[in-house]
Amino acid sequence: MNNDQIQVIFAQEEHAKYADLIVKLIYESALQRGTGIARRTPEYIAKKITGGKAVVALYEDRLIGFSYIESWEHGDYVATSGLIVDPEFRRLGLASRIKAKTFELARQRFPYAKIFSITTSLPVMKMNSHLGYRPVTFSELTEDEEFWSGCQGCVNFDILQRNNRRMCLCTGMLYDPKARLERPSKSRPYKMWLGNRVKKLLHIN
Repeated sequence: MNNDQIQVIFAQEEHAKYADLIVKLIYESALQRGTGIARRTPEYIAKKITGGKAVVALYEDRLIGFSYIESWEHGDYVATSGLIVDPEFRRLGLASRIKAKTFELARQRFPYAKIFSITTSLPVMKMNSHLGYRPVTFSELTEDEEFWSGCQGCVNFDILQRNNRRMCLCTGMLYDPKARLERPSKSRPYKMWLGNRVKKLLHIN
């Protein structure tokens, strides 16, 4: 198959018809990986699509990939989430294309926002790193209760609760367009350890 036959575009209202399929693909992907993921409804996904906050991958008229963004704290933070690729279309570099397009959407819609991701997926962490994200503690992510309540549908939510939302099986990653030299802080040793751990997992020198 030629990659040129696959479109990766900003979602339009007409793509809301794929919401049920997207939810199914997200759920099946989580089962295959054996990891937790916050459950989403077709209504939730359709709202992201019609609100101009989603990216779709299409092969002719077939949806084969998806991702979306969500803003928090009045647009100060933006999360990218729900990245999926139809199993029949994997190993084509499609996930990277979707991730890059979703990142582009976030930068266009919220140019001054900090863009973050929480994930258990090493491939997603690697894609994040290539886009300029860095691993961070959860304390550097949004404090919006609505975002964290979205984790309730994840099978690992009890771990997040037991750790007072300081850590879970997910790794937090952040892209800050206004990043400056970090001042020394009490959390710096942990951040350095976390960054080194991620680099080893991703085989980054």
